[in-house]
Amino acid sequence: MLYAFICQDKEGTLEQRMQARPAHLERLTQLKNEGRLILAGPHPAIDSEDPGEAGFTGSLVVAEFESLEAAQSWADADPYNAAGVYESVTVKPFRKVLP
Repeated sequence: MLYAFICQDKEGTLEQRMQARPAHLERLTQLKNEGRLILAGPHPAIDSEDPGEAGFTGSLVVAEFESLEAAQSWADADPYNAAGVYESVTVKPFRKVLP
């Protein structure tokens, strides 16, 4: 089943985000290589592809897991969590309808 990971950043954590980004992307690349990643990306803090020092307010990931528990476990192990970037992470089932 698909699961949505709705992640909210703590304010002022752009530096921690950038330091943890390579490890975060490595985990997403693994999901992609396994054919389980539907989409992933950050929410810019301003209306811009490259928000610069304004940074990001969070992230959205949609990926396939065998269960909600497995999805939550994956989210809990995210490098952004370990780096203190995320204020909250909501994991919930997602049903893709379109496209």
